[in-house]
Amino acid sequence: MAAAAAAAGPLSGPVSVLESYRGRDRVVRTVAYACQLAGGILVAKKGRLATESPLGRGLLTASAQLSHCRTVLRLFDDLSMLAYSCQYGLGKKEEDVAVRWLSVAGNVADQLYYPCEHVAWAADAGILAADSGRWWALSTALWAASLLLGTIRSLRILSRLRRSQRREPASGDAARKTRARAKAEALTVLGHLADLCNAIHWMPPGWLWAGRFPPWLVGLLGSVSSLLGIYLTYAGATEATGSVE
Repeated sequence: MAAAAAAAGPLSGPVSVLESYRGRDRVVRTVAYACQLAGGILVAKKGRLATESPLGRGLLTASAQLSHCRTVLRLFDDLSMLAYSCQYGLGKKEEDVAVRWLSVAGNVADQLYYPCEHVAWAADAGILAADSGRWWALSTALWAASLLLGTIRSLRILSRLRRSQRREPASGDAARKTRARAKAEALTVLGHLADLCNAIHWMPPGWLWAGRFPPWLVGLLGSVSSLLGIYLTYAGATEATGSVE
Protein backbone atom coordinates (compact mmCIF):
# COMPACT_ATOMS: atom_id res chain seq x y z
CA MET A 1 0.00 0.00 0.00
CA ALA A 2 2.78 2.40 0.89
CA ALA A 3 4.58 1.64 -2.38
CA ALA A 4 1.35 2.23 -4.31
CA ALA A 5 0.85 5.55 -2.55
CA ALA A 6 4.44 6.56 -3.31
CA ALA A 7 4.04 5.58 -6.95
CA ALA A 8 0.87 7.60 -7.20
CA GLY A 9 2.74 10.75 -6.19
CA PRO A 10 4.43 11.53 -9.53
CA LEU A 11 1.20 10.66 -11.36
CA SER A 12 -1.08 12.80 -9.23
CA GLY A 13 -0.70 15.82 -11.53
CA PRO A 14 -1.51 14.08 -14.85
CA VAL A 15 -4.28 12.07 -13.19
CA SER A 16 -5.95 15.19 -11.79
CA VAL A 17 -5.82 16.76 -15.24
CA LEU A 18 -7.31 13.72 -16.97
CA GLU A 19 -10.05 13.34 -14.36
CA SER A 20 -11.42 16.81 -15.07
CA TYR A 21 -13.50 17.38 -18.20
CA ARG A 22 -11.64 20.52 -19.31
CA GLY A 23 -8.27 18.96 -18.59
CA ARG A 24 -9.06 15.81 -20.55
CA ASP A 25 -10.44 17.87 -23.43
CA ARG A 26 -7.20 19.83 -23.65
CA VAL A 27 -5.16 16.63 -23.63
CA VAL A 28 -7.34 15.00 -26.31
CA ARG A 29 -7.13 18.17 -28.42
CA THR A 30 -3.34 18.23 -28.15
CA VAL A 31 -3.00 14.53 -29.01
CA ALA A 32 -5.39 14.91 -31.97
CA TYR A 33 -3.39 17.75 -33.49
CA ALA A 34 -0.09 16.00 -32.73
CA CYS A 35 -1.36 12.94 -34.61
CA GLN A 36 -2.39 15.14 -37.53
CA LEU A 37 1.02 16.84 -37.55
CA ALA A 38 2.95 13.56 -37.47
CA GLY A 39 0.59 11.81 -39.88
CA GLY A 40 0.64 14.73 -42.28
CA ILE A 41 4.44 14.79 -42.32
CA LEU A 42 4.63 11.04 -42.96
CA VAL A 43 2.03 11.15 -45.73
CA ALA A 44 3.72 14.14 -47.40
CA LYS A 45 7.13 12.47 -47.17
CA LYS A 46 5.90 9.18 -48.57
CA GLY A 47 3.84 11.00 -51.18
CA ARG A 48 6.99 12.49 -52.66
CA LEU A 49 8.34 8.95 -52.97
CA ALA A 50 5.12 7.76 -54.63
CA THR A 51 4.54 5.23 -51.83
CA GLU A 52 1.82 4.91 -49.22
CA SER A 53 2.46 5.46 -45.50
CA PRO A 54 0.15 3.19 -43.46
CA LEU A 55 1.36 4.79 -40.22
CA GLY A 56 0.73 8.27 -41.56
CA ARG A 57 -2.80 7.38 -42.68
CA GLY A 58 -3.41 5.67 -39.35
CA LEU A 59 -2.35 8.76 -37.42
CA LEU A 60 -4.61 10.97 -39.56
CA THR A 61 -7.51 8.57 -38.92
CA ALA A 62 -6.78 8.65 -35.18
CA SER A 63 -6.74 12.46 -35.29
CA ALA A 64 -10.14 12.53 -37.02
CA GLN A 65 -11.62 10.14 -34.47
CA LEU A 66 -10.29 12.16 -31.53
CA SER A 67 -11.71 15.34 -33.06
CA HIS A 68 -15.07 13.61 -33.50
CA CYS A 69 -14.89 12.55 -29.84
CA ARG A 70 -14.53 16.19 -28.80
CA THR A 71 -17.45 17.15 -31.04
CA VAL A 72 -19.70 14.60 -29.32
CA LEU A 73 -18.61 15.73 -25.87
CA ARG A 74 -19.40 19.35 -26.79
CA LEU A 75 -23.05 18.35 -27.10
CA PHE A 76 -23.19 18.92 -23.35
CA ASP A 77 -21.31 22.23 -23.18
CA ASP A 78 -24.23 24.60 -23.82
CA LEU A 79 -25.27 24.96 -20.18
CA SER A 80 -21.74 25.61 -18.90
CA MET A 81 -21.27 28.25 -21.60
CA LEU A 82 -24.64 29.78 -20.73
CA ALA A 83 -23.72 29.86 -17.05
CA TYR A 84 -20.46 31.68 -17.88
CA SER A 85 -22.25 34.14 -20.18
CA CYS A 86 -24.85 34.89 -17.51
CA GLN A 87 -22.17 35.32 -14.88
CA TYR A 88 -20.28 37.79 -17.07
CA GLY A 89 -23.48 39.49 -18.19
CA LEU A 90 -22.81 42.83 -19.86
CA GLY A 91 -19.39 43.05 -18.23
CA LYS A 92 -20.19 46.01 -16.01
CA LYS A 93 -17.15 45.25 -13.86
CA GLU A 94 -14.79 45.87 -16.78
CA GLU A 95 -12.98 49.18 -16.57
CA ASP A 96 -12.60 49.53 -20.34
CA VAL A 97 -15.71 49.83 -22.50
CA ALA A 98 -14.03 48.28 -25.56
CA VAL A 99 -12.87 45.23 -23.61
CA ARG A 100 -16.35 44.92 -22.13
CA TRP A 101 -18.23 44.81 -25.42
CA LEU A 102 -15.61 42.69 -27.17
CA SER A 103 -16.06 40.15 -24.38
CA VAL A 104 -19.85 40.27 -24.63
CA ALA A 105 -19.73 39.82 -28.42
CA GLY A 106 -17.30 36.93 -28.00
CA ASN A 107 -19.62 35.25 -25.49
CA VAL A 108 -22.54 35.60 -27.92
CA ALA A 109 -20.49 34.01 -30.72
CA ASP A 110 -19.45 31.18 -28.43
CA GLN A 111 -23.02 30.61 -27.26
CA LEU A 112 -24.33 30.42 -30.82
CA TYR A 113 -21.48 28.16 -31.91
CA TYR A 114 -22.65 25.18 -29.87
CA PRO A 115 -26.20 24.75 -31.24
CA CYS A 116 -24.94 25.26 -34.81
CA GLU A 117 -22.35 22.53 -34.34
CA HIS A 118 -24.98 20.27 -32.73
CA VAL A 119 -27.24 20.66 -35.77
CA ALA A 120 -24.33 19.88 -38.12
CA TRP A 121 -23.47 16.79 -36.09
CA ALA A 122 -27.10 15.65 -36.01
CA ALA A 123 -27.37 16.15 -39.77
CA ASP A 124 -24.27 14.03 -40.35
CA ALA A 125 -25.70 11.36 -38.06
CA GLY A 126 -28.98 11.30 -40.02
CA ILE A 127 -30.98 12.57 -37.04
CA LEU A 128 -31.98 15.81 -38.77
CA ALA A 129 -32.78 16.38 -42.43
CA ALA A 130 -30.50 19.35 -42.96
CA ASP A 131 -27.51 20.39 -45.06
CA SER A 132 -24.69 19.63 -42.63
CA GLY A 133 -22.17 21.50 -44.77
CA ARG A 134 -23.94 24.82 -44.23
CA TRP A 135 -24.19 24.26 -40.50
CA TRP A 136 -20.53 23.26 -40.24
CA ALA A 137 -19.60 26.40 -42.18
CA LEU A 138 -21.76 28.54 -39.87
CA SER A 139 -20.29 27.01 -36.72
CA THR A 140 -16.77 27.48 -38.09
CA ALA A 141 -17.56 31.11 -38.95
CA LEU A 142 -18.79 31.70 -35.39
CA TRP A 143 -15.63 30.10 -34.02
CA ALA A 144 -13.53 32.34 -36.26
CA ALA A 145 -15.50 35.39 -35.11
CA SER A 146 -14.94 34.44 -31.47
CA LEU A 147 -11.20 34.02 -32.09
CA LEU A 148 -10.98 37.36 -33.89
CA LEU A 149 -12.88 39.14 -31.10
CA GLY A 150 -10.69 37.47 -28.50
CA THR A 151 -7.55 38.54 -30.37
CA ILE A 152 -8.69 42.16 -30.56
CA ARG A 153 -9.65 42.04 -26.87
CA SER A 154 -6.21 40.79 -25.84
CA LEU A 155 -4.48 43.39 -28.04
CA ARG A 156 -6.61 46.09 -26.42
CA ILE A 157 -5.65 44.88 -22.93
CA LEU A 158 -1.97 44.77 -23.94
CA SER A 159 -2.20 48.33 -25.22
CA ARG A 160 -3.80 49.51 -21.98
CA LEU A 161 -1.18 47.74 -19.88
CA ARG A 162 1.64 49.37 -21.80
CA ARG A 163 0.09 52.84 -21.58
CA SER A 164 -0.52 52.39 -17.87
CA GLN A 165 3.05 51.22 -17.33
CA ARG A 166 4.42 54.26 -19.18
CA ARG A 167 2.27 56.68 -17.18
CA GLU A 168 2.84 55.10 -13.78
CA PRO A 169 5.73 52.60 -13.77
CA ALA A 170 4.99 49.84 -11.27
CA SER A 171 7.51 48.05 -9.11
CA GLY A 172 7.71 44.95 -6.97
CA ASP A 173 4.65 42.68 -6.88
CA ALA A 174 2.54 45.04 -9.00
CA ALA A 175 5.14 45.03 -11.77
CA ARG A 176 5.37 41.23 -11.64
CA LYS A 177 1.59 40.88 -11.98
CA THR A 178 1.55 43.34 -14.89
CA ARG A 179 4.30 41.42 -16.72
CA ALA A 180 2.50 38.12 -16.09
CA ARG A 181 -0.76 39.44 -17.49
CA ALA A 182 0.96 41.00 -20.50
CA LYS A 183 2.72 37.69 -21.21
CA ALA A 184 -0.55 35.79 -20.88
CA GLU A 185 -2.38 38.14 -23.25
CA ALA A 186 0.45 37.96 -25.80
CA LEU A 187 0.38 34.15 -25.72
CA THR A 188 -3.41 34.25 -25.98
CA VAL A 189 -3.11 36.33 -29.16
CA LEU A 190 -0.63 33.83 -30.62
CA GLY A 191 -2.90 30.88 -29.81
CA HIS A 192 -5.99 32.62 -31.20
CA LEU A 193 -4.19 33.51 -34.45
CA ALA A 194 -3.03 29.90 -34.89
CA ASP A 195 -6.60 28.66 -34.44
CA LEU A 196 -7.95 31.42 -36.67
CA CYS A 197 -5.69 30.28 -39.51
CA ASN A 198 -7.15 26.78 -39.18
CA ALA A 199 -10.72 28.10 -38.91
CA ILE A 200 -10.34 29.94 -42.23
CA HIS A 201 -8.82 26.80 -43.77
CA TRP A 202 -12.00 24.90 -42.82
CA MET A 203 -14.34 27.48 -44.37
CA PRO A 204 -15.97 26.79 -47.77
CA PRO A 205 -13.72 27.28 -50.83
CA GLY A 206 -13.26 30.91 -51.83
CA TRP A 207 -12.62 32.24 -48.32
CA LEU A 208 -9.01 33.45 -48.37
CA TRP A 209 -6.86 30.28 -47.98
CA ALA A 210 -9.80 27.93 -47.30
CA GLY A 211 -8.90 24.31 -48.03
CA ARG A 212 -5.31 25.09 -48.99
CA PHE A 213 -3.44 23.90 -45.89
CA PRO A 214 -1.77 20.47 -45.95
CA PRO A 215 -2.63 18.23 -42.98
CA TRP A 216 0.76 18.74 -41.31
CA LEU A 217 0.31 22.53 -41.25
CA VAL A 218 -3.16 22.20 -39.68
CA GLY A 219 -1.63 19.88 -37.10
CA LEU A 220 1.25 22.26 -36.42
CA LEU A 221 -1.01 25.28 -35.88
CA GLY A 222 -3.40 23.27 -33.73
CA SER A 223 -0.54 21.83 -31.67
CA VAL A 224 0.84 25.32 -31.04
CA SER A 225 -2.52 26.66 -29.87
CA SER A 226 -3.18 23.55 -27.76
CA LEU A 227 0.18 23.69 -25.99
CA LEU A 228 -0.24 27.41 -25.36
CA GLY A 229 -3.69 26.73 -23.92
CA ILE A 230 -2.29 24.09 -21.57
CA TYR A 231 0.49 26.45 -20.49
CA LEU A 232 -1.90 29.33 -19.86
CA THR A 233 -4.17 27.10 -17.81
CA TYR A 234 -1.74 25.11 -15.72
CA ALA A 235 1.01 27.70 -15.32
CA GLY A 236 -1.43 30.11 -13.71
CA ALA A 237 -1.51 32.58 -16.58
CA THR A 238 -5.21 32.12 -17.28
CA GLU A 239 -6.00 33.63 -13.90
CA ALA A 240 -4.16 36.72 -15.00
CA THR A 241 -6.20 37.07 -18.20
CA GLY A 242 -9.54 36.26 -16.61
CA SER A 243 -10.59 34.54 -19.84
CA VAL A 244 -11.83 31.09 -20.80
CA GLU A 245 -11.43 29.07 -23.99
